[in-house]
Amino acid sequence: MSQKKYFTQEGYDKLKKELEYLTTRERAKIANQIAEAREKGDLSENAEYDAAKEAQGLLELRINKMQEVLANARVLDEKSIDTSKVQVLTTVRVMNRKLKKEQKFTLVTETEADFKKGKISTGSPIGNGLLGKKVGDVINIPIPNGSIEFEILEITVE
Repeated sequence: MSQKKYFTQEGYDKLKKELEYLTTRERAKIANQIAEAREKGDLSENAEYDAAKEAQGLLELRINKMQEVLANARVLDEKSIDTSKVQVLTTVRVMNRKLKKEQKFTLVTETEADFKKGKISTGSPIGNGLLGKKVGDVINIPIPNGSIEFEILEITVE
């Protein structure tokens, strides 16, 4: 049994679009490669045919996994998010107490994480450490090379 995965509307739409691309364009592309390889004769010693069939198998596996994820997906409604504590889809402004530097993180699911855009996964050490905390809380989060002490300054939904 598959577990539920939570997405923002943007993340859900992106996944659907990617699935549509794979099922239409990529399937057709691989079918053409198989057809071209078949035309070249003996299939028992045809490396192009074998490679195309393997690519087809990998594509179908990827499509099946994406369909399963979408079937169990739940889209989070940003309007109903409680900003009294840190949770998925909240943006947290924190003070790194050691560096005396403010940072801003938006907590998202693993599939939507993008550190360059300030989107961190709830499964990451920092994301997990921030979950459930409130404005004013000071927390010490263990990370692979030590620990970070943050003070939560603000929780919003952007």
